[in-house]
Amino acid sequence: MQNIWQLLPRPFFVLAPMEDVTDTVFRQIVVSCGKPDLFLTEFTNVDGLFSAGRDMVIKRFDFSKKELPLVAQIWGIYPENYFKAAKLIVSMGFSGIDINMGCPERKVVKMGACSALMNNKSLAKEIIQATKAGAGNLPLSIKTRIGLAEIQTENWIGFLLEQDLDAITIHGRTVKEMSEVPAHWDEIGKAVSLRNSMQKKTLIVGNGDILSRKEASEKVETTSVDGVMIGRGIFHDPWLFNTKHFGDLVSKEEKITKLIEHISLFTSYWGDKKRHAILKKFYKCYINGFSGASELRSELMLKTPLEAVATLRAIAQ
Repeated sequence: MQNIWQLLPRPFFVLAPMEDVTDTVFRQIVVSCGKPDLFLTEFTNVDGLFSAGRDMVIKRFDFSKKELPLVAQIWGIYPENYFKAAKLIVSMGFSGIDINMGCPERKVVKMGACSALMNNKSLAKEIIQATKAGAGNLPLSIKTRIGLAEIQTENWIGFLLEQDLDAITIHGRTVKEMSEVPAHWDEIGKAVSLRNSMQKKTLIVGNGDILSRKEASEKVETTSVDGVMIGRGIFHDPWLFNTKHFGDLVSKEEKITKLIEHISLFTSYWGDKKRHAILKKFYKCYINGFSGASELRSELMLKTPLEAVATLRAIAQ
C-alpha cells in the first residue's frame, strides 16, 4: 500500500476536520466545488465505537469513493480501542489514520483525552504504538496544538517527532488561547526547523486563521511547511480549493443552486439520523456577497429545510 502523505503534491492543501461540519455530505459538496488534496473525517471516539452507542458513532465514518483520499480522525482514552479502531479503519478502505491530540473542548480535556495528552506523554506514546500496531501499513498522523496553558513547541512537537509519524498537523495556538488570539505561525515554522534538525521525515502541516488559498500559499513561503490545513476559510468560500476559482467569480445563482444541492443531499442522505438544524450553520457559506444576502439568510433561518429549498428555488428562477 502506498503512503498517501508521500503521494500528495508539495505544497498540499487539506480541509480541516470540523465537528458537525465535515461529514460525507459536506465533503461531497466540497468535491463538486473544488476538491482539496486530502480530506479528514469528523473526529470519532474510539471508545464509543466499541460501546452500546456504536451505531451513533460509526456514521461519522460514512464516505463515498469520490471523497478519497480520506483520513479517518479518531480520539479517545483507551489504547486497546485505538488498536481495534485502526483495524476497522483499514478494513473500511480509508487512506490513513489521524489522532486528535489538540481538541481544546473542556469536557474532552477533563476526560484526559486529546490536548490533555500533552501532559501525559506516556499514555500518548502508548496510544500511538497501539494505533500503529492496528494500522499495519496505513499511515499515521496527529493533529495537535503548540501547548496547553503555555507555548511548548520544542518539548511537545519534539516528543511527537520522536514517534516517527507520517505527518503532524499543528494548530498554531495553545489550548488556553482557544481561537481568541492570532495563530502563532512563527511557532509552526519553528516546528519545521525542529523537524529538519532532528532529520525526521515527518511532514509538517500548518493550521490556523487561513481564509484563502492565497494566504495558505503565503504561509508555505514564510514557514516552509509541507502543507496547509484550512478550516474556517471554507465557510467564507466553498470553492476555496478550486485552483481555477478566484473568489468573486461565483455568481449569486451558482451559490443559491449549490445551497439547494447541499440541503437536498443532507436531507436525503441523513433523513432523521441528524438534526436538520445543523444545516443552518452552512447558509452563510453560500448566501453572501450579493445584495440582500443578509436578509435572505435571516429568512432561511426561520424555515424548515423543505421551506428553505422552496424559497431558494423561487429566487433562482
